[in-house]
Amino acid sequence: MPVVLDMPSNKFWSKVVKTKFDVLVAICDENIVGKEIEIEKGFKVVASERFYKEKLINEEEAIELMKEATIGNLLGENIVKLAIEKNIISPEGVILIGEIPHAQFVKI
Repeated sequence: MPVVLDMPSNKFWSKVVKTKFDVLVAICDENIVGKEIEIEKGFKVVASERFYKEKLINEEEAIELMKEATIGNLLGENIVKLAIEKNIISPEGVILIGEIPHAQFVKI
């Protein structure tokens, strides 16, 4: 009988901030956090470790956090694609920061 190996799932850095009325979830692809992203010549932004890097999570945990969130900030091809697949965001709400997909959402 052939052995089926599990495909590795994507990993993400996440940070959750809870207030009296909201749950802010920031999720970034693992390989992007801490990196400089060039938006245009001479202008860069950083995918801040302070903003995103609290806990390393897998896809299932990311989905649960996004469902729980009232406010979301997503950065990276993998997390944005996952959020679209799970109907958390729409493709029309995605922008590019440099070449990296970014989306924000607010649940009312």
